[in-house]
Amino acid sequence: MEKEQEECSDWNLIPEPVLLKIYFQLSPREILNAGETCRRWCDISRDDYLWRKVFKRDFKVDKNIGLKPGAESWNTEFKRLTNNIPMVLTDVLTEHSHQVLHVSFSHNGKYFATCSKDGFVIVWTSTYPSKPVFSHNMKQFSWKYTQYSQFNQSDTLLLVSGVHFGSPQTSSGEIAVFSVQPDSQLRCRILNRPYDIFGTWFSDQFLISGDIHWLAHLVSTSILWLNKANQEIDSEHVPIMNQLYKFYNRNGSSIRAVMIANCPWLEEEETEEKGATTSEVFLEPSTSFDDDKCAGNPLSHTKMANPCPSTSSQHMETIDIPYQPLANLDYASPIHYSDEFRREYEDSHCESSDDCLEDDEEEMFDEDDEDLENLCPKYLIFSLGSKTYTPHQIGFKRIKHVNFPKKMDLGPSLKERIAQRIRERQANEPRIEYDWQNYEAVADRFDKVDKLIDLHGHIIGMGLSPDHRYLYVNSRPWPKGYVISNPMEPPPIAQEIDIHVIDLATLKRVGTMLRAHKAYTPNTDCFFIFLDVCENYVASGAEDMHAYLWDRFYGVCLAKYQHTEVVNSVAFNPRDNEMLVTTSDDYKIKVWRSVEKAKALGLDTEKCAVEFRTLMK
Repeated sequence: MEKEQEECSDWNLIPEPVLLKIYFQLSPREILNAGETCRRWCDISRDDYLWRKVFKRDFKVDKNIGLKPGAESWNTEFKRLTNNIPMVLTDVLTEHSHQVLHVSFSHNGKYFATCSKDGFVIVWTSTYPSKPVFSHNMKQFSWKYTQYSQFNQSDTLLLVSGVHFGSPQTSSGEIAVFSVQPDSQLRCRILNRPYDIFGTWFSDQFLISGDIHWLAHLVSTSILWLNKANQEIDSEHVPIMNQLYKFYNRNGSSIRAVMIANCPWLEEEETEEKGATTSEVFLEPSTSFDDDKCAGNPLSHTKMANPCPSTSSQHMETIDIPYQPLANLDYASPIHYSDEFRREYEDSHCESSDDCLEDDEEEMFDEDDEDLENLCPKYLIFSLGSKTYTPHQIGFKRIKHVNFPKKMDLGPSLKERIAQRIRERQANEPRIEYDWQNYEAVADRFDKVDKLIDLHGHIIGMGLSPDHRYLYVNSRPWPKGYVISNPMEPPPIAQEIDIHVIDLATLKRVGTMLRAHKAYTPNTDCFFIFLDVCENYVASGAEDMHAYLWDRFYGVCLAKYQHTEVVNSVAFNPRDNEMLVTTSDDYKIKVWRSVEKAKALGLDTEKCAVEFRTLMK
C-alpha cells in the first residue's frame, strides 16, 4: 500500500529536468541531504551535469573552462576545493621574537625553515604539532637578520641568506650553509652582494652567490659565483668558487632574486641554433590591448575557445571578463590563462623536471663526484632593472657547459707579477680606458641575457611550479603610459599586486591575475612578498594582513588566511598540498591543514581561514 502511494506521489511525477532546476537552487549540503530521500533523488544528486553547474556557480568559474585534466568528475573537484585545501589553523608557532620574513620546506616534506628579523633561522618538523629541530643565531656572525632559506635537493644542507649590520642603505649580505641534522653544523659562509640576490642551489652540492662592482655613474656589473657548499680546507690548491656569469647593469640597477629552473624540454641542438641569434631583448609595453594579447599575454576566459588572430588581419574585440568582484574583495580576482596554457596544462605535468631530479639524486650524495657538465638543462632566472633601478624585468639565461676546476690555477708568483708591472711601466704603454656608459662599446666583456620580459611594474616576488615549467611573479604595476625621466626616481606603484604567469618552454606570458592582493609601501620601501606554487594551488602573502590561495587550473581565489600584520611568505608542503605555512610581521608562524587532515588528527575545525566561496554568495 505504501509502495502504491509512493508511486502515485506528485513528487515522482516531476520530470528530471525540473528536478535538476530545483536542485540547482539548493546549496551543496541541501543537495546531499535531498539525495538521502529516495533512490531517484539520490541518483539526481550525483548527476555530474548538476555538479558542473553548482561548481561554476559557487566558485565563479567561467562557463568556457572545462574540467581539469585528470579529474574524475565535477563532484570530486567540488569536494577537492572544499575539503582538501588548507583551511584549518592547526599550529601557531611563536618562537621568533621579531618579524618572520620567509618560510621554505624540505623536498621530502619533513621539515620547514623560517627566517626572521630576530637574526635566527629555525628548522621545524612538519608533523603535528610542529616542533623546533635546531636553530642558529646569525647575529654572532654580524648579521642584522635572516631573510631567505632553501634546502638542497637531498635535504642534507640548508642555505640561509641574510643581511649584514651597517647603515640602513647597506647592500652587504652573506650566505651560510648548515647541515640538516639535530646537531646542525656550519659548513661555509659566502659573501653575497646585494643581499636581495638571496642565493640559490645550483645543484645538490653547489650554490650561486652574487657580487656587484661599480664601473661608472649608475653603471655596475653583477658577478654570479658558483660555490662549493662544503669548503673544508683539504688543500690550499683546491678551488671552492668559480665565476659563472658577469652581467652589465645600467641606471643603478642590479641582478636580484636569482633562481634555477630545471628544464628537460630544452634540447641542446635547439638551444645552439637560438644562441646564434639571441641577444639582450628589451620588451616595450604594447600600446594596443589587442596586440598585447596576441603577443603571448593571457586571453580572457571568454576568448579562450578562439584562436588569437594575427595583428595584420584584424583586431580582437575587447570582452569584459564575466567575473564580478565584490566590494572590498576586488583583489580576489581569478587568474586569466591563455588557451595555450590550457592546451599545455596536462602535458606539462607529464614533462616535469622530476626526471632531471631523479637523475641528479643518483649521484648527489657523493659531493666529490658531482658532474656539473652533465646536469639537467637549466635556466638561470633573476629580476633586474633597466629603465630605473627598481626591478621591473625578468631575465633568463640558458646555463650550459658549466666547468668547475678541479685544481686551482695559481697564476704568476708575486715576484713574477712585480717584474711584469715594472716592464709595463718601462714600456710606458697607455692604460686602456673603457667607456662603461656605452654598452655597445664594452658588450664583449659581459655575458648576454638570452631573454628579458618587462612587466612594467615593481617585481616583489617569484615562484616556480613544482615541474619548473611555469614561473609565477608578483608585481606592483606602474601607471599606464608613465614616462621615466630620471632612473633614480622610479614610477609610483599601485597598491594592488598583479600575478603574472610565464611559460618557461616558450618564455611567454600565458596568464595574468590583476588586482590579486594588496600592498601599501611606496616604491622606495617596497619589499619582497614571497609566493609559492604547488601542483594544484598558488598562494601568496600580502600587506593587507592576509595570505591568499588560488586554484592553478581554474584560476579562482579559494581562501584567505588571516594575520594581524603583513604576511611576508607562504609555503606548501611539497609532499602534502593540503598543508600551508604562512609567516608574518606579527611574529607568528601559522600552519594550515585541510578539513580532512584536521579531522584525521582529531583537531577542532572551527578555527578556519575565510572561504571565498561563502563570501561570494
